[in-house]
Amino acid sequence: MKLFRLALHWQIFIALVLAILVGVTLDPTTTLFGVSLNSVFNFVGTLFLNALKMLIVPLIMSSIIVGMMEIQPDTLGRLGSKTLIYYAASSLVAILIGLLVVNAFQPGLVDGEPARDMIGLSADTEDVIERVEGKGSGDLAEVFIRMIPPNIVSAAAQGKMLGLIFFSLLFGFFISRVKGQPGDTLKNFWNGLLDVMMQMTEWVMLFAPIGVFALVAKVLLASGLDAFKPLAVFFFTVLIALTIHLLLVMPAVLKFIARVSPAAHFRAMMPALLTAFSTSSSSATLPITIDCVENRAGVSNRVSGFTLPLGATVNMDGTALYECVAAMFIAQAYGLSLDLTTQFTIVLIALLTSIGVAGIPSASLVAITIILAAIGLPVEAIGLILVVDRVLDMCRTAVNVFSDSVAAVTIARLEGEETRLIVGSRQSSVGS
Repeated sequence: MKLFRLALHWQIFIALVLAILVGVTLDPTTTLFGVSLNSVFNFVGTLFLNALKMLIVPLIMSSIIVGMMEIQPDTLGRLGSKTLIYYAASSLVAILIGLLVVNAFQPGLVDGEPARDMIGLSADTEDVIERVEGKGSGDLAEVFIRMIPPNIVSAAAQGKMLGLIFFSLLFGFFISRVKGQPGDTLKNFWNGLLDVMMQMTEWVMLFAPIGVFALVAKVLLASGLDAFKPLAVFFFTVLIALTIHLLLVMPAVLKFIARVSPAAHFRAMMPALLTAFSTSSSSATLPITIDCVENRAGVSNRVSGFTLPLGATVNMDGTALYECVAAMFIAQAYGLSLDLTTQFTIVLIALLTSIGVAGIPSASLVAITIILAAIGLPVEAIGLILVVDRVLDMCRTAVNVFSDSVAAVTIARLEGEETRLIVGSRQSSVGS
C-alpha cells in the first residue's frame, strides 16, 4: 500500500526539491523544540540508511544464489564474460569523457595561471591524509585477497561485499548440482528468502522520500552554497562530464545495443537514481536497484542477481570519471604540464583503481592519492577538492547505479530476454 497516490519517484523528487530549499535557506544553528535541525536530519537520515544496509547481506546472498541456481554451466561463462566486458568498456569510456572535458575546460587554471594559491587548501587535509595514509598501488592486489574471505560470517558483518559475492556465486552454482530432495529444499529456501527480502525492500522504499529529504537537507545545511564558489569551474566540469555519460552514452547503449527505450528505462530506474544521489552509496542503494530492475524494467533474477551485486562492487563509471577529472584538475592547479603518456597513465590507473579500490574506505580519495603519487604530486593536494567532494560523490554514485542497471538490461537483451522496456511494448510506460 502506497503512502501517497503519486508514483514513488515523484515523491522522492519532491522531497529532494524541498530538501534543497530547506538546506539553502535555513541557518545551520536552527533548532526545533530545542533540538538542532541538523541533528534531526542526521537522525532520520541514519535510520533510513541503516534500514537499507540491513537488507544488503541477505538480499545480495539470496539474489545471487537464486540467480546462479538457474544458470547452466555453459551459460555462466557467457554471462560472466559479457558482464565483465561491459563493465570494463563503460568505465573506460567514462574516463575518456572526463579526460576530454577537463582538457577542454581546464578548471585548474585561472586566467592561464595555476589556481592553487587562489583556491587554497582545505582545512580538512590532515584528516584525509590520516585516512588514506599507507594506501598505494599495492592495494590493487588486495582485491584478490578480499575476494576469498577466511570467514564468510565475518566478511558479511564487516561489509566486505566482494568476498560475500564470490562465496554466493560458488554456493549458488553448487546448489544446482545437488539432486533430489536436499537440492529441492535448498532451492525452495533461497527462493523464499529472496521473495521475503524483495517485499521488505518495497516496504523500506515507502520511506525513501523521508530519508532522501533528511540526507540531502543535512548536507546542504552544513555546507550551504557558498562553499562551491571558489571551485565552481571544477564542480561544473565534473557535472558536465557525468551528464554526458549519463544522458548521451548510456542512452545510446540502451537504444542501439539493448534496443530498448532509454526514456522508459530512466522512468523505471528513477527511485534508485534518486536514492543513490541522496545516500552516496551504490551498496546501500542495491536493494532498490534490484527492485527497479526486476519489477519495473522486467529483467530476470537470473541476470540481475549476477550483474547488479557485482556491479555495485566493481563497476564505478562515475567514480572512475571523477578520479580522472580530479587528478587532472589538481595537476593543472599545481602548474604541472602533463604529456599524453602521463595522461594515459592517469586513465589506466583510474580504470584499475575504480575496480580494485572499491572496497576500501574513502575509496575515491584513496584512488586519487594513487594517481597523484604516479604523476608526482603530494597527497596534500587532495585538500583542493574536499569542499565539493561530498556533493559530487552524490552525483557520481547516481551514475554508478545507472550504469549497473544499463548493464543488467543490456545483458538481459543480449541473452534473449524480453524486458518491459522494448520500444512499442505496452509495458514500456513503466513507472508512469
